Amino acid sequence: MSRPPRHPLIPLRDGLSASCVALPQPPAGTRPWPRVLDFLAQRLPRLSPDEWAQRLARGEVLDEAGQPLPPEAPYRGGTRLYYWRTLDDEPAVPFEERVLFQDAHLVVADKPHFLPVTPGGRFVRQTLLVRLKQRLGLPDLSPVHRIDRETAGLVVFSVRPQDRGAYQALFRERTVAKVYQAIAPASDAHRFPLVRHSCIEEDANTFFRTCEMPGTPNSETTIDAVERRGAWARYRLAPVTGKRHQLRVHMAALGLPIAGDQFYPRVQRGPDEAEDFANPLRLLAWGIAFADPVTGEARRFESGLSLDWPSP
Repeated sequence: MSRPPRHPLIPLRDGLSASCVALPQPPAGTRPWPRVLDFLAQRLPRLSPDEWAQRLARGEVLDEAGQPLPPEAPYRGGTRLYYWRTLDDEPAVPFEERVLFQDAHLVVADKPHFLPVTPGGRFVRQTLLVRLKQRLGLPDLSPVHRIDRETAGLVVFSVRPQDRGAYQALFRERTVAKVYQAIAPASDAHRFPLVRHSCIEEDANTFFRTCEMPGTPNSETTIDAVERRGAWARYRLAPVTGKRHQLRVHMAALGLPIAGDQFYPRVQRGPDEAEDFANPLRLLAWGIAFADPVTGEARRFESGLSLDWPSP
């Protein structure tokens, strides 16, 4: 489902769009939150009451008219507030994105390893979307698909809100041709190319992973070995479906875990633990092609990045 359009009265700050929170209407005769501050401290407890009071005093919480609210502003149910999410301890991602293509409708960028596409969790400003909004001055920029934070390569963005749904439908309806590259152990036990079909579901024991389970297949990837260097090989992966971590799960299930994978086939690092920037996941979103639903053009893009071979 498409997200609502950006509020025209609420500006970007350092490339970051304001977050929105709705103030519910309390039951008649009750007053659970005398002030806006009381509501924010209870409903968004990541910040302490003192921290919310400081943000209000600095003019960092706005009403629907785009006006700053003071710390003593009374609570008014049925309205909305806007604020900019920031993290004091946000990790820096020391790699730069590259814009490969830009016109009035699309931006296509090469995302480096370790950089998330959109804000979430412990990353806000250190995300591809926020960096590009700030760099390009495009407040309505929106990704039309996602790739994992650990994966490098192509990400396509819609420039105009009115085009977003048409581009997102391409991916939802599987009319986009996607090609990935991966480096993983070489194999003499498999005949390539091969097609991996399986049922992938959320891992009940580890919230950030998925796994293959018995059941009707809901995922499909064509896998081919295209180059070999000693114990390692470069693979061409063409997914038909887009289950979370699909390529990583399929390769691990074949006994060919992608080099640098910290989650498959076993967890070697928690999702919030420090990362080894010298050992990225060797997975690259390399190529993408589709018929543009807005302009009618045939679009085809290839990443300018490459994968490093692991040490022998």
